[in-house]
Amino acid sequence: MVKNVYGIGFLLFIATMLIFFAMYFFGMNVDYFSNSMLLNAFLLPAVYVAGAFLSVNAAKKEGVPMGFRAVFGRAFKPMFIGGLLSVVSMFLFLNFVDKDAKDLLNYQYIERQKTELNNEYEKAKSALDKQEEKAELEKKYQDRLKSFSPEMIKDKDMFSFRQFTYYFGAIMVFYVILSVFFASFFRSRIE
Repeated sequence: MVKNVYGIGFLLFIATMLIFFAMYFFGMNVDYFSNSMLLNAFLLPAVYVAGAFLSVNAAKKEGVPMGFRAVFGRAFKPMFIGGLLSVVSMFLFLNFVDKDAKDLLNYQYIERQKTELNNEYEKAKSALDKQEEKAELEKKYQDRLKSFSPEMIKDKDMFSFRQFTYYFGAIMVFYVILSVFFASFFRSRIE
């Protein structure tokens, strides 16, 4: 199974979903959104790097000389398959199976944005000396605070199909960069 890029992609999908559901069952608390972001930033990239390495290393062990394009494909295809299946599964789960988890994540996202706005405001306010600058900062802060009113955030959905396509696009950029890295370092010198 590790010699097949599609098999490795499926293993990456399984690993991603195990992490997703472990976080869902054991980490759904007041820091669910923050913890999910940390997993997405640190653990999942390591899992996908390991999957790409496993795919490239399995082909290298066969002794077949591989050029840049072949190594790129061996690294990219499993990550693409695992990522696509994972993103689609998470979208379906959050939008059709457990809408409460989606609502919790949306709520925590908005609360995090409010907290960051307040922190930036307090930091900027303490750094300003002139009254007119403070008045301008206060006006901008109040204008920005209006975007968090209940009527403004009632239809805010960070887990819509559109948002998931943006997330997947960003993930694709990571996969391409990682695949270029693998192709640069693991290619055979002679094709």
